[in-house]
Amino acid sequence: MAKSNPLAIRSFLSTFVLLFVLQFHVSVSLESPTTESVYVPFLQCLINQTNSVDEVSNIVYAQTNASYTSVLRAYIRNAAFNTTSTPKPLIIVTPLKEFHVQASVICAKSIGIQIKIRSGGHDFAGISYISDEPFIILDMFNLRNITVDIENETAFIQAGATLGELYYRIWEKSKVHAFPAGVCPTVGVGGHIGGGGYGNMMRKYGLASDHIIDVQIVDVNGRLLSKESMEEDLFWAIRGGERASFGVIVSYTVRLVPVPEKVTVFMVQRFLEDNATDFVFQWQQAAPRTDDRLFMRLQLQPVNSKVNRGQLTIRAYILALFLGGADELVSLLGKEFPLLGLTKENCTEMSWIDSVLWWASFPNGTSPEALLDRHLNSAKFLRRKSDYVQYPISKDGFEWIWKKMIELEIIDLALNPYGGRMNEIPADSTAFPHRAGNLFMIHYSANWHDPSADADKIYTTQIRRLYSYMTLFVSKNPRSAFLNYRDLDIGINDFGNNSYEQGEVYGVKYFNDNFYRLVKVKTAVDPENFFRNEQSIPIFPNKE
Repeated sequence: MAKSNPLAIRSFLSTFVLLFVLQFHVSVSLESPTTESVYVPFLQCLINQTNSVDEVSNIVYAQTNASYTSVLRAYIRNAAFNTTSTPKPLIIVTPLKEFHVQASVICAKSIGIQIKIRSGGHDFAGISYISDEPFIILDMFNLRNITVDIENETAFIQAGATLGELYYRIWEKSKVHAFPAGVCPTVGVGGHIGGGGYGNMMRKYGLASDHIIDVQIVDVNGRLLSKESMEEDLFWAIRGGERASFGVIVSYTVRLVPVPEKVTVFMVQRFLEDNATDFVFQWQQAAPRTDDRLFMRLQLQPVNSKVNRGQLTIRAYILALFLGGADELVSLLGKEFPLLGLTKENCTEMSWIDSVLWWASFPNGTSPEALLDRHLNSAKFLRRKSDYVQYPISKDGFEWIWKKMIELEIIDLALNPYGGRMNEIPADSTAFPHRAGNLFMIHYSANWHDPSADADKIYTTQIRRLYSYMTLFVSKNPRSAFLNYRDLDIGINDFGNNSYEQGEVYGVKYFNDNFYRLVKVKTAVDPENFFRNEQSIPIFPNKE
């Protein structure tokens, strides 16, 4: 066992004894819990469950702990939630072992305190680390073990690992294996895969959640379940519908996918002044229907025009990954996307791991070890929204969109093509429903650095306005949204008498008809709705 810090242990024991004595003099009210009223019973319970004062002292942070603030801030990715006025957890628990997670769930439930679960902190709405009611954070960042088995083409990944760490560990073992997940290396595995997890190989291989072959989850009773020991419906639900609604994901076992020794990437851009509208219209025709080895993300930004000084224009640029060589790609797109004008000089052939670095905007030649860096230089203020497009947008429609984007000035769009494997997987095969019938998904993005309330109001208003303007072009009944781009504007649950109805508002947007099966599963596995957040799956209302 690692040597403990005697001063830390003595400090812990002194605090514990003091608070334990206070129990005899202070009436503990769970109607309005405080750190003082929660810390002692929670800590006592953890010690009883784990039989170790030493271990507990190293994983529990009260607000009075000197490391509390640094632990809390380490995985806040949205600077809007890193302010003095942001609601703070009464306690942060950083489990080192599976049974720490089990004990934390048992103890939080025993004292009636809400628990939030954080793996990487990239939930844009901060749902994993803020709440309007007293709460505890279960921060999974210490549970980050990854075991890659190339012989069986699988990987075991604990929920606190990042995508960058996963990609690096795969690369260590094989240069021709990969995993189809997101392009941001600091995203935590737990939430990413549980909410579906798309990336630049989804047209070839589907989502990250489509490759789950086993999972460990701690349920509301503190049991550590696997695929073998859980109900089939729960295993269905956690593949694309699990964002802390059913339990605490501890690990995934996933199936790896093959990639060629060399892949090809390119970036090509156009502006309105050089025919961007026709360029984008032809992208819309080609990107969802082309070879499924090719993924072409289209980014749209209002920028200063170099032709008409003092005016804004639209920059349209494509970032692409092709699981093949440059010659084949140039030939393919010469036929299917001639306005792209792709040449071999536009393309760069590289290993898959180098393409991961390229997509994450690392300079050429960066070592793969960079993927092991878990921390961002700084968090940005941000807002996000999402949409699905099911019918082609006309050229006139795009011209109208350009006008609105220029009018608003500050909102970017990323268009991510579907098709390929995404068309082949039935919408109800997992909880993730957005499959055939979608041409592409839109990701709305607003980023800023000004911490003032005025800046927040401006950017929030602008992204909402563009989202409203886009109503004509996107999916309807429901207007669908992507779970991992959390958007509290589409509905919030306060878990009152109308909890089910409130949950249905956002639930059908994230899950379409799969929402109703998710509610059935939720009601069966967590009937008291212990695992909840502002957009969790509700339970069926009590019929009594």
